[in-house]
Amino acid sequence: MRFPFPVAADVPLFLAPMAGVSEAPFRLLCRRFGADVVVSEFLSSEGLRRGSERTLRMASFGSEERPIGIQIFGAEPEAMADAAALVTEAFAPEYVDINFGCPVKKVVKRNGGSGCLKDLDLVERIIRAVVAATRLPVTVKIRSGWDDAHRDPVAIARRCEDAGARMLTLHARTRTEMFSGSARWEEIAAVVRALRIPVVGNGDVTTAADVVRMRAETGCAGVMIARGSFGNPWLFRDARALLEGRAVLAPPIPEERFRTALEHARLTLATDGDSPKTVMEFRKHLGWYVRGLPGAASLRERLHRVGSLTEVEQIFSEYLLTGEVPVPA
Repeated sequence: MRFPFPVAADVPLFLAPMAGVSEAPFRLLCRRFGADVVVSEFLSSEGLRRGSERTLRMASFGSEERPIGIQIFGAEPEAMADAAALVTEAFAPEYVDINFGCPVKKVVKRNGGSGCLKDLDLVERIIRAVVAATRLPVTVKIRSGWDDAHRDPVAIARRCEDAGARMLTLHARTRTEMFSGSARWEEIAAVVRALRIPVVGNGDVTTAADVVRMRAETGCAGVMIARGSFGNPWLFRDARALLEGRAVLAPPIPEERFRTALEHARLTLATDGDSPKTVMEFRKHLGWYVRGLPGAASLRERLHRVGSLTEVEQIFSEYLLTGEVPVPA
């Protein structure tokens, strides 16, 4: 099944849109490690149409990140159309994605994200308005429903396709489930069978083996990786190897983890400014990069107090020299 934008792989691997994570530096790293398509953080349609400097900055990307989708959210068809038109002309990504999946309270309280799933007529109106406002392919990301009483991913997906969506990603949980329990991959398979457009599977993909298993069990056209990528851009490399029947490389040793973490940090400082605030916001990534290492809990505790890249470099160097978590002076 053909995707509505150019993509080289038969089964493309997508980096999910995640607030505070899918920023330009991490998108670039994941592309280098094998992600076939990346998606921006989800961006407020109101912020875009008002010309919010912060929102416009979040929509920016470099040519090395292509192919890329910019994801927008909101509950007003007119605002969503305006946002799509702006994104098209100002940034020209490969496609515009509509967020009908975010479960976060501050988004859904205004009926944005998965809040829209309570009103499928609204979902259709938003998609049709966005399609009319852009020359780019319009895609959607949904959940299986608002709650179990309204859980019907096939019906939701068909409404999206009929309204003009040209690709659909399903996170096979309801909004009320948030990230608890297990994603129901059988629902992805049902949506694949029901639609004519490409369906991308999402939910509980944390290893390369999960990617292969999701593809085999659902028949999805592509796989979207979200939380499994935290501190682990190598997941894309390993998943591609398995999909192509090649041997998976050994897990990255501490030196490679630290080298990649520092590259990620430097890219972030270059993008957002070399300030204590930027370093503070990056600490979560440092914690993810050291996950699973001997002494990870103590190492993470130290890293979560750093205020500069120099401190990070010192902690990593001391750990590599001694094999132990450095004790602060």
